[in-house]
Amino acid sequence: MNFIRTAIHDVVMIEPKVFGDERGYFVETFRQDKLDEFLGFSIRFTQDNESKSSYGVLRGLHYQLAPAAQTKLVRVIKGKVLDIAVDIRKDSATFGQHVSVELSEHNKRQLLVPRGFAHGFVVLEDDSVFAYKVDNYYSPAHDRGIAFDDPALGIDWLVPDAHLKLSAKDTTQVLLDKAEVFTGELLY
Repeated sequence: MNFIRTAIHDVVMIEPKVFGDERGYFVETFRQDKLDEFLGFSIRFTQDNESKSSYGVLRGLHYQLAPAAQTKLVRVIKGKVLDIAVDIRKDSATFGQHVSVELSEHNKRQLLVPRGFAHGFVVLEDDSVFAYKVDNYYSPAHDRGIAFDDPALGIDWLVPDAHLKLSAKDTTQVLLDKAEVFTGELLY
Protein backbone atom coordinates (compact mmCIF):
# COMPACT_ATOMS: atom_id res chain seq x y z
CA MET A 1 0.00 0.00 0.00
CA ASN A 2 1.13 3.48 -0.83
CA PHE A 3 0.16 6.25 1.64
CA ILE A 4 0.11 9.78 0.22
CA ARG A 5 -0.40 12.95 2.25
CA THR A 6 -2.72 15.38 0.46
CA ALA A 7 -2.61 19.18 0.38
CA ILE A 8 -4.15 19.01 3.88
CA HIS A 9 -1.55 16.97 5.78
CA ASP A 10 -3.96 14.93 7.92
CA VAL A 11 -6.07 13.72 4.98
CA VAL A 12 -4.34 10.69 3.49
CA MET A 13 -4.90 9.00 0.15
CA ILE A 14 -4.18 5.29 0.10
CA GLU A 15 -3.32 3.46 -3.10
CA PRO A 16 -3.37 -0.31 -2.63
CA LYS A 17 -1.37 -2.65 -4.83
CA VAL A 18 -3.54 -4.47 -7.35
CA PHE A 19 -2.44 -7.89 -8.58
CA GLY A 20 -4.21 -8.78 -11.82
CA ASP A 21 -4.10 -11.26 -14.64
CA GLU A 22 -6.48 -12.69 -17.24
CA ARG A 23 -8.62 -14.20 -14.43
CA GLY A 24 -9.27 -10.87 -12.66
CA TYR A 25 -7.51 -9.19 -9.77
CA PHE A 26 -6.68 -9.37 -6.07
CA VAL A 27 -6.23 -6.38 -3.77
CA GLU A 28 -5.77 -5.93 -0.02
CA THR A 29 -8.20 -3.13 0.83
CA PHE A 30 -7.16 -2.72 4.46
CA ARG A 31 -4.07 -3.54 6.52
CA GLN A 32 -4.19 -2.41 10.15
CA ASP A 33 -0.44 -2.92 10.59
CA LYS A 34 0.47 -0.80 7.55
CA LEU A 35 -1.88 2.02 8.57
CA ASP A 36 -0.53 1.98 12.14
CA GLU A 37 3.04 2.08 10.85
CA PHE A 38 2.33 5.05 8.57
CA LEU A 39 0.40 7.07 11.17
CA GLY A 40 2.51 6.11 14.20
CA PHE A 41 -0.61 5.16 16.18
CA SER A 42 -3.65 2.94 15.80
CA ILE A 43 -7.20 3.75 14.77
CA ARG A 44 -9.80 1.24 15.95
CA PHE A 45 -12.52 0.99 13.33
CA THR A 46 -15.88 -0.09 14.78
CA GLN A 47 -18.34 -0.15 11.89
CA ASP A 48 -18.45 -0.64 8.11
CA ASN A 49 -21.08 1.12 5.97
CA GLU A 50 -22.08 0.86 2.32
CA SER A 51 -24.35 2.83 0.01
CA LYS A 52 -25.43 2.46 -3.60
CA SER A 53 -26.34 5.58 -5.57
CA SER A 54 -27.13 6.79 -9.07
CA TYR A 55 -25.41 9.55 -11.04
CA GLY A 56 -25.74 12.98 -9.43
CA VAL A 57 -26.52 11.81 -5.90
CA LEU A 58 -24.69 14.10 -3.50
CA ARG A 59 -24.30 12.98 0.12
CA GLY A 60 -22.81 15.49 2.52
CA LEU A 61 -21.15 17.44 3.87
CA HIS A 62 -21.55 15.44 7.12
CA TYR A 63 -19.71 15.07 10.40
CA GLN A 64 -20.29 14.23 14.06
CA LEU A 65 -19.26 16.38 17.00
CA ALA A 66 -17.23 15.07 19.94
CA PRO A 67 -17.47 12.76 21.74
CA ALA A 68 -18.96 10.95 18.75
CA ALA A 69 -16.57 12.39 16.12
CA GLN A 70 -15.53 9.91 13.45
CA THR A 71 -12.51 9.08 11.35
CA LYS A 72 -13.59 7.56 8.03
CA LEU A 73 -11.73 5.34 5.60
CA VAL A 74 -13.69 5.56 2.34
CA ARG A 75 -13.52 3.73 -1.00
CA VAL A 76 -15.59 2.86 -4.06
CA ILE A 77 -16.34 -0.78 -4.84
CA LYS A 78 -18.21 -0.11 -8.09
CA GLY A 79 -18.48 3.04 -10.19
CA LYS A 80 -16.93 6.44 -9.52
CA VAL A 81 -17.38 9.33 -7.07
CA LEU A 82 -15.78 12.66 -6.30
CA ASP A 83 -14.95 12.55 -2.60
CA ILE A 84 -14.55 15.72 -0.53
CA ALA A 85 -13.04 16.34 2.93
CA VAL A 86 -13.40 19.86 4.43
CA ASP A 87 -11.23 20.94 7.35
CA ILE A 88 -13.54 22.28 10.08
CA ARG A 89 -10.96 22.44 12.87
CA LYS A 90 -11.24 26.10 13.89
CA ASP A 91 -7.61 26.30 15.08
CA SER A 92 -6.18 24.68 11.94
CA ALA A 93 -4.11 26.62 9.39
CA THR A 94 -6.24 24.92 6.71
CA PHE A 95 -9.65 25.67 8.27
CA GLY A 96 -12.32 25.87 5.55
CA GLN A 97 -10.08 24.30 2.90
CA HIS A 98 -10.91 21.02 1.23
CA VAL A 99 -9.38 18.02 -0.46
CA SER A 100 -11.07 16.60 -3.55
CA VAL A 101 -10.21 13.08 -4.79
CA GLU A 102 -11.76 10.87 -7.44
CA LEU A 103 -12.34 7.38 -6.11
CA SER A 104 -13.33 4.59 -8.47
CA GLU A 105 -13.52 0.85 -8.96
CA HIS A 106 -10.64 1.24 -11.41
CA ASN A 107 -8.15 3.30 -9.39
CA LYS A 108 -8.97 1.50 -6.08
CA ARG A 109 -7.91 4.62 -4.15
CA GLN A 110 -9.12 5.20 -0.61
CA LEU A 111 -9.26 8.37 1.46
CA LEU A 112 -8.61 8.58 5.20
CA VAL A 113 -10.75 11.44 6.53
CA PRO A 114 -9.85 12.27 10.15
CA ARG A 115 -12.01 13.64 12.93
CA GLY A 116 -12.49 17.36 12.54
CA PHE A 117 -13.46 17.15 8.88
CA ALA A 118 -16.81 17.34 7.15
CA HIS A 119 -17.15 14.69 4.47
CA GLY A 120 -19.24 14.29 1.36
CA PHE A 121 -19.26 12.80 -2.10
CA VAL A 122 -21.07 13.09 -5.41
CA VAL A 123 -21.69 10.11 -7.67
CA LEU A 124 -20.16 10.37 -11.15
CA GLU A 125 -21.40 7.02 -12.53
CA ASP A 126 -24.73 5.22 -12.17
CA ASP A 127 -24.98 2.36 -9.69
CA SER A 128 -21.89 3.37 -7.73
CA VAL A 129 -21.23 1.47 -4.53
CA PHE A 130 -19.46 3.46 -1.80
CA ALA A 131 -18.04 1.75 1.29
CA TYR A 132 -16.41 3.12 4.41
CA LYS A 133 -15.12 2.26 7.85
CA VAL A 134 -15.70 4.53 10.87
CA ASP A 135 -14.08 4.54 14.29
CA ASN A 136 -17.19 5.63 16.20
CA TYR A 137 -20.84 4.67 15.95
CA TYR A 138 -23.50 6.88 14.41
CA SER A 139 -25.00 9.27 16.95
CA PRO A 140 -28.04 11.29 15.84
CA ALA A 141 -27.50 13.72 18.74
CA HIS A 142 -24.02 14.60 17.44
CA ASP A 143 -24.81 14.52 13.71
CA ARG A 144 -24.16 17.81 11.89
CA GLY A 145 -23.67 19.11 8.37
CA ILE A 146 -22.53 22.00 6.23
CA ALA A 147 -24.12 23.26 3.02
CA PHE A 148 -22.54 21.52 0.06
CA ASP A 149 -22.83 24.71 -1.99
CA ASP A 150 -21.36 27.14 0.55
CA PRO A 151 -19.56 29.70 -1.67
CA ALA A 152 -16.86 30.13 0.99
CA LEU A 153 -15.77 26.53 0.40
CA GLY A 154 -15.40 26.86 -3.38
CA ILE A 155 -16.06 23.17 -4.09
CA ASP A 156 -16.45 22.13 -7.72
CA TRP A 157 -18.67 19.05 -7.50
CA LEU A 158 -18.19 18.31 -11.24
CA VAL A 159 -21.94 17.64 -11.69
CA PRO A 160 -24.26 20.35 -13.08
CA ASP A 161 -26.71 21.66 -10.45
CA ALA A 162 -29.66 20.46 -12.54
CA HIS A 163 -28.45 16.86 -12.16
CA LEU A 164 -27.77 16.92 -8.41
CA LYS A 165 -29.96 14.72 -6.20
CA LEU A 166 -29.92 15.56 -2.49
CA SER A 167 -31.77 14.37 0.58
CA ALA A 168 -34.08 16.82 2.34
CA LYS A 169 -31.49 16.95 5.14
CA ASP A 170 -28.71 17.99 2.77
CA THR A 171 -30.73 20.83 1.23
CA THR A 172 -31.09 22.58 4.61
CA GLN A 173 -27.55 22.48 6.03
CA VAL A 174 -25.94 25.67 7.35
CA LEU A 175 -23.02 27.61 5.91
CA LEU A 176 -19.61 27.00 7.45
CA ASP A 177 -19.61 30.34 9.28
CA LYS A 178 -22.79 29.24 11.14
CA ALA A 179 -21.75 25.62 11.74
CA GLU A 180 -20.65 24.05 14.99
CA VAL A 181 -17.00 23.23 14.36
CA PHE A 182 -14.14 21.60 16.19
CA THR A 183 -11.79 23.43 18.55
CA GLY A 184 -8.68 22.08 20.19
CA GLU A 185 -6.52 19.22 18.97
CA LEU A 186 -8.03 16.12 17.39
CA LEU A 187 -6.03 13.10 16.40
CA TYR A 188 -7.83 10.93 13.95
